[in-house]
Amino acid sequence: MVKLRALRTDAAKAEAAELPPDVRLMNACAALLAAIGVLAVLAVLALWGLRQPVFDLRRIQIEGDVARNSVATLRANAAPQLAGNYFTLSLTQARKAFESVPWVRHAAVRRIWPNRLAVQLEEHRPVALWGGGEASTDKLVNSYGEVFEANLGDIEDDGLPTLQGPEGSALRMLSLLQRLVPVLAPIEASVDTLALSGRGSWRAELDSGAHIELGRGSDDEVVERALRFVSTLPQVLARHQRALEYADLRHHDGYAVRLQGISTGVVPVDKKPRKK
Repeated sequence: MVKLRALRTDAAKAEAAELPPDVRLMNACAALLAAIGVLAVLAVLALWGLRQPVFDLRRIQIEGDVARNSVATLRANAAPQLAGNYFTLSLTQARKAFESVPWVRHAAVRRIWPNRLAVQLEEHRPVALWGGGEASTDKLVNSYGEVFEANLGDIEDDGLPTLQGPEGSALRMLSLLQRLVPVLAPIEASVDTLALSGRGSWRAELDSGAHIELGRGSDDEVVERALRFVSTLPQVLARHQRALEYADLRHHDGYAVRLQGISTGVVPVDKKPRKK
């Protein structure tokens, strides 16, 4: 039996070898066309199956931060921008649709079989208003130092400080603002507005209305000048029993102050104050 099969195989090979080249080429083309036809049929069947109503998105599951937007608001704003079903929906486009909703900083989108979409949201956490050198703006700065647009009427905190500086400087300004908070704590003052000029000069307005020229330099140099100022200011205020209106810290060996009802005077200080 084995010998018979081997003989048949050899005979078939011999017969195939005896076929003319054009016949062999025709047979190969026919086999290739048949394979392509089968693949085309399978592709059409697959596309037909993917477009069945069972895979249409029927539910959007919202997770994470929804303090600023209700689930209904998020769906109403983002859903019209979603195109496709479970298989054909672009997750990148879906992410952008949800991130276009006000107050949404980041969205992570994933599919849930067979017809749901899960969206994990992170909202902006405002820590400052952004002036950008303009008189009024609807922009804020979040905890990452990013500038974003939002309705200021949605903010519950009326005491947010204002940052005013060149484009792209919000992160650095927020970092310096956070460093100034503990520096000013001993004199019970907080920054209402922190401004950075195009030439790199810092200026602060305190919640008391006093203005302080912090000058130019690295953040460490600005903080050091503020420390020297805070270390001696209480004695100056106690001596004159007047409130501070203005201070200029750009002097090398001291700072100039103007108190209510008293003209500007220079106060000498040590160059290296003791840090508390």
